[in-house]
Amino acid sequence: MTVNSRSVTIDADVDRSAEARAVAAATAIPAHVVQSKGHGHGGTAMALAPLSHVLYSRVMRHSPSNPHWVARDRFVLSAGHASLLLYVQLFLTGYGLTLDDIAASRTLGSRTPGHPEHGHTVGVEMSTGPLGQGVASAVGMAIAARKEAATFTPGSALLDHTVWAVAGDGCLQEGVSAEASSLAGTLGLENLVLIWDDNGVTIDGPTTDAFAEDVRARYRAYGWRVLEISDATDLDGIERMLRLAATRTGRPTLVAVSTTIGAPSAVFGGQPAAHSGGFGADELAAIKRSLGFEAHATLAQLVSPEALAFCRRAVQRGLDLEAGWGADFAAWAGSHPLAAQAWLAFHSGTDQAAATAALDAVVIAAPGTPVATRKTNGQVIQALTPALALWGGSADLSGSTNVTVPGTAVSATNPGGDSIHFGIREHAMAAILNGIALAGPWRPFGSTYLVFSDYLRPAMRLAALMRLPVLYVFTHDSVAVGEDGPTHQPVEQIASLRTVPRLAVIRPADAAETVAAWRRLVARPDGPAALLLSRQDVPVLGVRSGLDAGVAAGGYVTWQSGTGLDLALIATGSEVSVAIAAAEQLSADGLAVRVVSMPCVEWFADASPAYRDEVLPLAVHARVAVEAGRSDGWWRWVGPDGEVVGIDDFGESGSGPEIMALSGVTVEHVAAAARRALARGIR
Repeated sequence: MTVNSRSVTIDADVDRSAEARAVAAATAIPAHVVQSKGHGHGGTAMALAPLSHVLYSRVMRHSPSNPHWVARDRFVLSAGHASLLLYVQLFLTGYGLTLDDIAASRTLGSRTPGHPEHGHTVGVEMSTGPLGQGVASAVGMAIAARKEAATFTPGSALLDHTVWAVAGDGCLQEGVSAEASSLAGTLGLENLVLIWDDNGVTIDGPTTDAFAEDVRARYRAYGWRVLEISDATDLDGIERMLRLAATRTGRPTLVAVSTTIGAPSAVFGGQPAAHSGGFGADELAAIKRSLGFEAHATLAQLVSPEALAFCRRAVQRGLDLEAGWGADFAAWAGSHPLAAQAWLAFHSGTDQAAATAALDAVVIAAPGTPVATRKTNGQVIQALTPALALWGGSADLSGSTNVTVPGTAVSATNPGGDSIHFGIREHAMAAILNGIALAGPWRPFGSTYLVFSDYLRPAMRLAALMRLPVLYVFTHDSVAVGEDGPTHQPVEQIASLRTVPRLAVIRPADAAETVAAWRRLVARPDGPAALLLSRQDVPVLGVRSGLDAGVAAGGYVTWQSGTGLDLALIATGSEVSVAIAAAEQLSADGLAVRVVSMPCVEWFADASPAYRDEVLPLAVHARVAVEAGRSDGWWRWVGPDGEVVGIDDFGESGSGPEIMALSGVTVEHVAAAARRALARGIR
């Protein structure tokens, strides 16, 4: 066996024999496991077993003993239901999985869940399952890889690696893959290889029922190179084509692989029924015999010592690749010490001191000054970009959402650009952000109007599942958008976003809260966050002691008269100033009122019970929540005696102040609601 920077060459007949046994095992194991359970997805894993073997044992640059090696290729199984395809290779090539783990797939507590989960199984680069997401996130990984290389090692191949993704017909039918593939072609992502399992069937029947377009022509139109693998069992042919796919031509590459789902089953091969479920004991026995095994071979008997030893060569191959890369890096660093230092600092994490200094430099206007929170947020992004690995763009709205940064955008000829023009592709934008975050250590952000956040939801959910530090900048955060009318006025979006576990939804009241929210986001990149920002100007509130800590805790008392124990007004965003104005009226009547700004309900819910009780004392039964959106979620905080001033129907076309007044989000309505709550709250 000989090793170079990317490959292993098979050079003996005994290797050929052992390799054939390894491929046979990789084909038989999914059929065996699914039949033994009565559920699961074996057909695709069987059909693509030869290709996955070639990737992991011959072509892909990876190191099983160091799964997080920075220079590794990335592999994304977009067709996540075929998880056994990935798990089998992780077992065979030495990532620490065992045959017992394979047998335990899809069971509670196993290391091999039904769909791949990032952070759960070593060697899994991304959580996949919702079809098409892996395709789009692979685009993000490729964008990030090119950006890193262009930024730190221009003119060198040191950080150049390939992103491999495997997709099925279902992935290519989902719109998110089309959005992302279009952008990938525009950006010339030559380090991206998408392998399409062209098997001609989906769950309901042949693809011709609903998927009759010429996929190859579509990808050529996107600007991709298209290659073919006509024999999915020819290992050498597969290797030649995959190596060709990994060559750099200025374009991403689609490799169309003609397969028979469920092969080599004579009964289920090529049939929709091969997608999921067992094939039956008799057919499983026939499959094993056709692959050279005993009809009733156990799982352990499917993996011969010779086959396992052959595949485990990947461990030493990976170590050799790492050593070679390490020597190359040392030589490069010797010639480029400053660039090497910058790259190492990039990977060491956020420079908190520099980030804090950048935030301290953001100018906050004097109290009473009207400033839209989107404008302050734009100042923050510009200030943080040089100090933080902050990088992103918008869905064709940079000027309107105020996320424009100095410099030029990423393009086919400028991979190291300062921002990303995602185009009008909100869903792909969110999925691409996931890929950038997974590539790390970038802190990616994307931006659009809040009402369009619905387009991002599937990818946002995956970001939350994976706890990725993705930032969503949503502006035009309420019906105060005004004249654009109900199609552009978010009503249900704020409440809807708050239902996503692990997603922090932040709606700052003013410029000072916007900066304070960023302080927590910078210090604790522990998951995705959505910033909901106003288009209209809102007044900068008065000076508040402990503001940073209060915002970081999700809620704090921003204004108070007396003890503040008669009434609590809770508000977010632009409605905080409305609540304060109402509180001033009520306090003139002798009431002890507190106004609680709650910019992030999730953070407040996670605060200690003692802190929550300090901000919202149990003794205060009269509570009113004020927010220009659906009222449902606020009843948790106001209790049975409380009131919610919200908006539970769509808006109208008119000016922002007119629509807010029509919707009842006014000082007068808040004061009236408070008096009703006070009447009920008397004990």
